Amino acid sequence: MPPIDDHPLRYALANELHARPFPSLGVPATAVFLAIKQPVDAAKRDRAADRAHLIALLDRYGAPHPQPDATHYFGQVGRHMLKWESHTEFVTYMMLSDGAADKPFDPDEFSVFPQDWLDNAPGQRMTSAVIRVVAMDSDEALRRDITSWFVPESVAVARVLDNSAVVAGDFRIDEAGHLRFLVSVAPGTGVRRIGRIVQRLCEIETYKTMSMLGFARVRDMGARMGDIDGRLGRLMAEMTDGSTPADRTLGNLLEVSAELEMMVARSSFRFGATEAYCRIVDQRIEVLREERFEGRQTFSEFMMRRYSPAMRTVESTKERLRNMSDRALRAGNLLRTQVDVERSAQNQRLLESMNRRADAQLRLQRTVEGLSVVAISYYAVSLAAYLLYPLSGALGISKGMLTALVTLPVIALVWWMIRRIQKRVH
Repeated sequence: MPPIDDHPLRYALANELHARPFPSLGVPATAVFLAIKQPVDAAKRDRAADRAHLIALLDRYGAPHPQPDATHYFGQVGRHMLKWESHTEFVTYMMLSDGAADKPFDPDEFSVFPQDWLDNAPGQRMTSAVIRVVAMDSDEALRRDITSWFVPESVAVARVLDNSAVVAGDFRIDEAGHLRFLVSVAPGTGVRRIGRIVQRLCEIETYKTMSMLGFARVRDMGARMGDIDGRLGRLMAEMTDGSTPADRTLGNLLEVSAELEMMVARSSFRFGATEAYCRIVDQRIEVLREERFEGRQTFSEFMMRRYSPAMRTVESTKERLRNMSDRALRAGNLLRTQVDVERSAQNQRLLESMNRRADAQLRLQRTVEGLSVVAISYYAVSLAAYLLYPLSGALGISKGMLTALVTLPVIALVWWMIRRIQKRVH
């Protein structure tokens, strides 16, 4: 039996589900995380530049290169493990190493990324973090460390994955420019589970930061949207009171509609990306299966209080922009209908005027035709009379009588000829 043909993408699609494994981490350990994004049109960026930047880092440590067109890389880099991923708008670097510095969240831990290499990055830093992974001590010691390392009013703490670890972070940028996360691991927790926890924390921070770009876009659009909304209201008022010619109002309304459509087009990608990123943040927190630690706020509560309102603002602005565009479209349709009705009335009046002129021209034509009959008959009678004058003596009648006798027949003949010509023309 001949083998069945495989779809050319079968293996690539199947392998994609297993292409990005979670890292494995022992205790203690340190994870240094970096996300880089181009400031403009990041989704359309030259990904070859990202690959070249990765290879430059690998060459520093003499590490092997990734496969051509690879979107992920995981391998040994010197004493560290590097996990690199290319996403739609950004790339991420996670450098994992055994052991933790004596000084918690020491800025020197970020030196695994050389400064000159960072300076040549094909984009800008969106976020960076240092994650400290240590063995779980007593709750009192953990409480003391959390109070010492994080801002109390912002810190989020939770037991995760069935009490496999306690994670903490305040989502604030420290003096070195990085965020801090603590993973306090319970005894017996596997290295893969520790790696999943660290990966989830990095994803939560990255997608939270990326989704906040939508909130920044909304703040930039707010003032202009308010101006357009007020202008749209004034134009609709002009439609109601008729204080401005409909054609002029329609032109202004089309300008507003065009600007709104341009705003929708320019923001649609960012709004869509923000919605997708927000869902990923919620999903990543959900899979951590949080439990409260000593009455402190969990990560989901932190997001609900400080992050979710921003996302709701983005969603409401997206809805407001869509509603404004729909209002302008409906108003434009109504105004175009009004203009069409006015133009129809003008056309009706024009047709009536043309009918009146046509009637006048017809009456004038008939008058001219009557005069033409008289004039032609006059000359025809004169010609006929001249032709018949020699017969007046033989017939014993005068020239005047002869002229009178031929006048009516000549007139009738002229009238009949003119009518026949008109019928042929029409």
